Amino acid sequence: MSNKKVHLSVEGTDIHLELPILESTLGQDVIDISKVPETGCFTFDPGFGATAACESKITFIDGDKGVLLHRGYPIEQLAQKSDYLETCYLLLNGELPSPEGKKDFEQIIRMHTMVNRSIEQFMSGFRYDAHPMAMLCGAVGGLSSFYHDSMDINDPEHRLITAHRLIAKMPTLAAMCHKHFIGQPYMYPDNKLGYAENFLHMMFGTPCEESNINPVIAKAMDLLFLLHADHEQNASTSTVRLAGSSGANPYSCIAAGIAALWGPAHGGANQAVLEMLEQIGDEKHIDKYVVRAKDKDDSFRLMGFGHRVYKNFDPRAKVMKEACDAVLAELGIENDPLLKIAKRLEQIALEDEYFVEKKLYPNVDFYSGIIMKAIGIPTEMFTVIFATGRTVGWISHWNEMLSNPYRIGRPRQLYTGSPKRDYPE
Repeated sequence: MSNKKVHLSVEGTDIHLELPILESTLGQDVIDISKVPETGCFTFDPGFGATAACESKITFIDGDKGVLLHRGYPIEQLAQKSDYLETCYLLLNGELPSPEGKKDFEQIIRMHTMVNRSIEQFMSGFRYDAHPMAMLCGAVGGLSSFYHDSMDINDPEHRLITAHRLIAKMPTLAAMCHKHFIGQPYMYPDNKLGYAENFLHMMFGTPCEESNINPVIAKAMDLLFLLHADHEQNASTSTVRLAGSSGANPYSCIAAGIAALWGPAHGGANQAVLEMLEQIGDEKHIDKYVVRAKDKDDSFRLMGFGHRVYKNFDPRAKVMKEACDAVLAELGIENDPLLKIAKRLEQIALEDEYFVEKKLYPNVDFYSGIIMKAIGIPTEMFTVIFATGRTVGWISHWNEMLSNPYRIGRPRQLYTGSPKRDYPE
């Protein structure tokens, strides 16, 4: 705790409070406002843009400088030197594993990749055209009906088993959502394969022939999971924490996170990129749409450029761009009409004075949307894949909260409705 304090006085009263300033390792310090109700008031902060609702040691973001750290490690270094499962271990445990520890962790995840056969029947109950996010949200919540033996949220061992199960089963469930959506048989996991390879096997394989996983595509998919693993106290992570603060079981908490991620302002951003490219339709229309994007009175926006958090370059975007270029070159589809539009927009955003001045650089959603389009993943699955990668972040924050003293979340409000009134006679 800092020795600095904020002094708060209420004019016209004798109320005077000293509010301590709590020091952070990095980033902004925070004012402890827990005594503010003694003034007879609450604080007002719509969207919680100026409020730290928790203390965390997992992820740090400096949006002005374009910094993203997981347990202190820069995302660029993790993307270059690590892989998704090692990053999962880091987020869960606070430190990188030893080579033997990494091998053991990968084996534990392999042991939990299958789902109960009843889940297949559950999935089959959805309409043939059900949105994959609707299926995933329901299926993850439904997992709570299977694991009564290990859902004591006060038991650290139970919480760890749950984390392993969720990380392992999410690719299986995600692929099942895809298979149901396109009317193909479900594919069981093949535990000889790595995490991303297994996901691609379940997504695109069929019982008729052996899967042939392209290593360039598998590396890009693993990177996509890694770059979405956690992003601090965003809407879905805060939702998981809020649900967890009530003592709810972990599967329902993760289902709540999936529901929050579904929104177009959050997890639907990369899907919005593809929809924007489809709206533009042809390279010859690009200049017209760029002019519209610069007009503040026009409703059209270039999706995938700039970021609410990063006021500079999204640190994940540079890494994802390299993977995107590698995938397009490997597949030889640089001349796909939508991808040509995307590459031209990327060039404009990096060179046009308007976009450079406003720092509207291509972000991670722009490149991840292009990669998934190139691989052949339908747009309806984009947010499902985001949820698969983000699961480890959600469960890490949930576990961190339960590992320390916590209170049930109970935001306050500024009531502006009718005063008390009597029912008419």
